[in-house]
Amino acid sequence: MGRLFGTDGARGVANSELTCELAMNIGRAAAMVLTDSSHRHPKILIGKDTRISSDMLEGALTAGLCSVGADVVSLGVVPTPAVAFLVGKYKADAGVMISASHNPCEFNGIKIFSGDGYKLPDALEEQIEAIVLDHAVTPSVPVGGDIGRVSVAENCVKDYIDHIKSTVPFALDGMEIAVDCANGSASRTAERLFTELGAKVHMLADKPNGVNINDNCGSTHMEPLMDYVKEHSLDCGIAFDGDADRFLAVDDKGQLVDGDFVMAICAADMKSRGKLAKNAAVGTIMTNMGFSRFCEENGMKFVATKVGDRYVLEEMLLEEYNFGGEQSGHIIFLDFATTGDGQLTAAQLLSILKRRNAKLSSLATLMSRYPQVMVNVNVSPEGKLRFYTDAEIKAATEQAKATLGKSGRVIVRVSGTEPLIRVMVEGEDPEQIDGIAHSLANLVEQRLG
Repeated sequence: MGRLFGTDGARGVANSELTCELAMNIGRAAAMVLTDSSHRHPKILIGKDTRISSDMLEGALTAGLCSVGADVVSLGVVPTPAVAFLVGKYKADAGVMISASHNPCEFNGIKIFSGDGYKLPDALEEQIEAIVLDHAVTPSVPVGGDIGRVSVAENCVKDYIDHIKSTVPFALDGMEIAVDCANGSASRTAERLFTELGAKVHMLADKPNGVNINDNCGSTHMEPLMDYVKEHSLDCGIAFDGDADRFLAVDDKGQLVDGDFVMAICAADMKSRGKLAKNAAVGTIMTNMGFSRFCEENGMKFVATKVGDRYVLEEMLLEEYNFGGEQSGHIIFLDFATTGDGQLTAAQLLSILKRRNAKLSSLATLMSRYPQVMVNVNVSPEGKLRFYTDAEIKAATEQAKATLGKSGRVIVRVSGTEPLIRVMVEGEDPEQIDGIAHSLANLVEQRLG
């Protein structure tokens, strides 16, 4: 991770860690790094989620961008993948999304997309960091007509929804679903999208007030949706995170269907139709062992990367794969999108159910899940840095791996998006892995908490 940017953009507590001054300087630096100097007025899109600080940070970013001569096109509240798609459609030089994704409302973040709709590679983020933190380049100061202007994209939601609809070849007529918008970006798009696709929708957590984003709702809090689907006997439920780039599902029996299961269903379907490039699916080191075994048993190759959708995407582009994702529900259909898109993924899954006239509870049995325990430990930024050199934690982790042998896995890692150390233990014996996970987590807390 860089000094400003983690695995998913620059992120922190808004107005404290992620200040207006910092946002303005990131805007200036991004315009300088990402735009061709021959452009008199490069065009930059800005989207945002529903948290209370997003308007404030949009104003700061807009000021920074315009101050170096960039024209800003405001998209308003939209999902992160909408920004990635619209950058290309509107022939913009770059796009910025203001969001802290699945984090609580006090956090916010800045994600940047280049003109091709992809998240920035490390090298470009480092250039932006050098300008912001080291003053490596002095920004130009245009005046008069060379200062940037601000406009509003009136049709951006329709354009994005029409794009997702174009990936589903037939209607979802007859399906009745619940949709949990996490009081976030999907609140602006999901009801219209899935209604126009033909489904009858029950909307949950779709009334954002600036502070209720991800608050006991969305893909990080699935219990309300699970109860609702079961109580109302629906075909399934779909849930997004705050910026709608992630998606998890609930089957017709009210059971959670996480990203690994969604990937198994979609990968198998794509393979059966000859649409899975190189018969391969890309996941991460956190992907459940059951998925890799599922791939092996069904003639597919599983490729694991570091945690973070950016690393999944890098591997896909490098090896020309077209499908990959994470257990968290960040799934990339490279034939249709340049980043993970929760609503696109939901539309693909629902179309499989419709085409096969199948229940989600039935399709989810394709894969068997290994027991997995995840424990998150809160640490300071300094603690996250000390983790890499702590010999005691390293030795305990190696001992745990030796204990499990080939029947399980142990991963202790720094979160790229939150002030956490994540401890994940996977194996065949639930009681054993639970004990190992909590023992390691207690040690991490003692040493770094």
